[in-house]
Order: sequence, then C-alpha cells, then structure tokens
Amino acid sequence: MRIGQNPAKFIGEVAQPKPITVAVITYIPFLAGYYAESLDVLEVCLGSIWQNTDLAYDLLVFDNASCPEVRSYLQEAHERGKIQFLWLSDKNIGKSGAWNILFGGAPGEIIAYADSDIYFYPGWLSALVRVLERFPSVGMVTGMPLWSPPEYADQTVRWARGTPEVELRQGRFLAWEDYWRHARSLGKTEAEARQHFESSQDTCLLYRGERYFVGAGHFQFVAKKQVLQQVLPLPSERPMGQVRALDIALNEKGYLRLSTAQWWVQHLGNTLRGLDLPSLAGAAEEGEGRKAHRRGLPSKLIRRWLIWLNHKTFEWLYQ
Repeated sequence: MRIGQNPAKFIGEVAQPKPITVAVITYIPFLAGYYAESLDVLEVCLGSIWQNTDLAYDLLVFDNASCPEVRSYLQEAHERGKIQFLWLSDKNIGKSGAWNILFGGAPGEIIAYADSDIYFYPGWLSALVRVLERFPSVGMVTGMPLWSPPEYADQTVRWARGTPEVELRQGRFLAWEDYWRHARSLGKTEAEARQHFESSQDTCLLYRGERYFVGAGHFQFVAKKQVLQQVLPLPSERPMGQVRALDIALNEKGYLRLSTAQWWVQHLGNTLRGLDLPSLAGAAEEGEGRKAHRRGLPSKLIRRWLIWLNHKTFEWLYQ
C-alpha cells in the first residue's frame, strides 16, 4: 500500500543534461608498480578538464573496478558536484565493454572521450567541436598531431581524393619533436621511436585553409553519439587489445578519422615525471588533501605486502 502521494509528482521540471558529455574511463586496481603514480595522473587529467574546458558539459566517469583509494577520490569529487555522473563497476569489464555502456548511455549528443591519462589544454573542446561541424560524416577527431596506421583511415583518404576543395598530401609532415613527444608517453625508447619515424610517412589534408592529419587515436577523441552508436556493440572479451575494433568499424562505415595539427590534448602515460605541463589552480591543495585521505585508509597486511611485492617487481623489471 501507499500512504500519501510522492512529492516528486508536484515538481514541474527536472534538470536537463548538457549537449556535450566529457567521458573518462578509469582503471587503477592498486597504487604500486605500473600504477604507482596513476592516481596523481588521474588528478591532473580531471583537473585539466575542470580548468580548461570552454563549453558547457557534463563530466561522466566510468570506473572499471579501481582500488578503494581511487573510488574514494572519485566519490568525493562527485559529492562536490565536479563529476556529474559517476558509474561504478564491481568488476573490470574491459575498455570496449565500458565503451559499449558509455556510448549507449551518455546523455550528451556529442561525446568527448578520453582515457584517464590525458591532459587537456585551454580551449580544447570548442576547437574539436568546430572540426565536427566543419567536416561531413566525421567519425572521430583527436586533438593532437598524430601518426596512425593508414589502413584504419582509407575511407578518409578516399573522401579527400573525391572532394575538389580538399588537397591531399603524403610525405613527412609530422615533426620529430611532435612524434617523440607522444611516443615517449607510450613507453617507447628514443631508438625505437626514431626507427619507426624514419621509416613511415604521414598523410595530411588541407581543407578550408586548415591542415589535418588523417587518422585518429582511440585514447582521446570527440564524436557524435549517433555515429558511435552505429558500431555497437564492440567486442569485449579482454580488458585491452580490442580497441582497434572501434577504428575499424568507423572506417568501414565510411566515417572520417582526423587529428588536428595543434596540441589540444596530450597523452601522459603512467607518470608525470619529465613532463612540462602548465600548473593547475588548486591542484596542489587537492592533491595534498587526497594523499592525506589515502594515508588514513585501512589496509590489510596481506594486501599491503602484495602491493609492495608488485611494486618491487615492477622496479626490478623496468627501472
């Protein structure tokens, strides 16, 4: 039975979502080894979104079963109103699995997606949305000069060759400094990066006075939700390793995949060491508060020992 009437019936309107959803996936299972600095990186990622996004947006974070320290940080940010939608999974369903949920349920008509290790420069969102509006049939736009495998963007090349107002160029247009700036964040050695750089070529197009690199990255992109939903569901049998399915599906449907010639975003990797990033207002204060909270979290002896062992193993292997 029911006593009385639900007061919500007498509310005449509800809050409407913003037209753009900035969506981030997090997965930090523990804070040691490879993930030792990942919470610091996440803090810088979200801080740059809060400070440098210049259009109205909702922030949606999908946490793919991170450790208690990370979830505590995200929940505090959500309670302060800095994260509008916080979705928590009790198990890691993989990046593609999280994409299936994000692309299907994000409230905005435009989705600005990023991994949790991306830094955003001032004005990034309006710059990338302008590219969506400028080109027909855009699938993905990444906000940095980027080399990407040409086989995943041959439909973009076909469109460029068939469009009189587009000039297509192939050669060496990506500067070494730009290439190395990204390659080092992926864990490449300078020798490995130099070998690939010298043996590969870029494909660019000139359109309405602007230059773009053909191809996009699945670590960060802006896209229309209705386009992304056309390729769902994406295969998701492993935590990682199947993200190329998005690139392939959009290309096969004839959508353009582009990257800007300007640095609007930057991939950070799993450490902030060696990076020259603009300071974020309030980041130091928030970071100290978060670290103090982290120190206060209870931890069982076995869990602490396993994390220490993982951390030492990572150091022995890679440092």
